Amino acid sequence: MKTYVSPLPRRPERLPARLRRRRPRSYLEWKTLRRWGSLPPWEESPAGYLLRSAREEAGLTQQEMGDRLNCSQQAIAQAERWDSNPTVKFVREWAEALGSELELSI
Repeated sequence: MKTYVSPLPRRPERLPARLRRRRPRSYLEWKTLRRWGSLPPWEESPAGYLLRSAREEAGLTQQEMGDRLNCSQQAIAQAERWDSNPTVKFVREWAEALGSELELSI
């Protein structure tokens, strides 16, 4: 009897406990692994880290970004966390503040 093996990558909740991450990666580790193309598929796009990456590429500090969005530096720091869940409106405003356009696809 043959066993079927799926060609799809395994999802993190199906990994053995010893291989599951107990906490999010640091931004520096995520950025490095992303540059190397070594991130697992389920870790490629945490919203907060993508926002931080875009802000850093624009050469802005959190305070400067907060000034552009009329919010505090603390709000920017919170939006840039691994587990942040920003709205599409917020991300669109973020992109506009950086002089970029937001492109979403499904």
